[in-house]
Amino acid sequence: MSALTALFRRELTLAWGRGGGPLFAGAFYVGLSTLLPLAEGPSPQRLAAVAPGAAFAALALSSLLSLERLFERDFEDGALDLLSLGTTPLEAVAAVKCAAQWVGNGLPLAVLAPIVSIALGASPSLAGLTVLTALLGGLGFAFVGGIGASLALGARRGGVLVAVIVLPLFAPLVIFGAGSVSALAGGLDWRSGLLFLTAYSLAAAALAPFAMAAACRNALS
Repeated sequence: MSALTALFRRELTLAWGRGGGPLFAGAFYVGLSTLLPLAEGPSPQRLAAVAPGAAFAALALSSLLSLERLFERDFEDGALDLLSLGTTPLEAVAAVKCAAQWVGNGLPLAVLAPIVSIALGASPSLAGLTVLTALLGGLGFAFVGGIGASLALGARRGGVLVAVIVLPLFAPLVIFGAGSVSALAGGLDWRSGLLFLTAYSLAAAALAPFAMAAACRNALS
């Protein structure tokens, strides 16, 4: 078994083993989405109009919950020092940790996304695109969120700092993802939004590990 494979399995185990991981994020996602009808009113037409955007915004907020622990636990127990001194580049370590974050938290939330959207009044015909945009958006949330998690290493109230850093960077993902689903619902061109979402997420996956590795080295120095 390679070092990166072992690290990936370790991260998945930690994601499920501490604090509920995806179960807690999923419960938060569902709970946050149920607040919308209380604020927007019981009108099905009004709820259906805002369902894609509300579901995707709730998805972004739910993705924040486990980001603080992405590097912090390894930083506190010294594992990050060992990883930085090993033969595996720290950039690859950061990429694997974010990939595990996506699989462990992003995939379960993507499965919940169409259920939440339909519960808010969206058409079941949008379920396929909702899952696809949630998967791509979750990839972007994991890697962009990793930048915030690495920059907040060693800081007090790290969770708040992570949110302040990454929420503006989450905005394009929410706009493109929700916009694509809303365009399909309105009979408009939805492919452009999907392409922008894909490009943003792939760019984050390609570039974010370098920023995360630099931030981790700075925190360890």
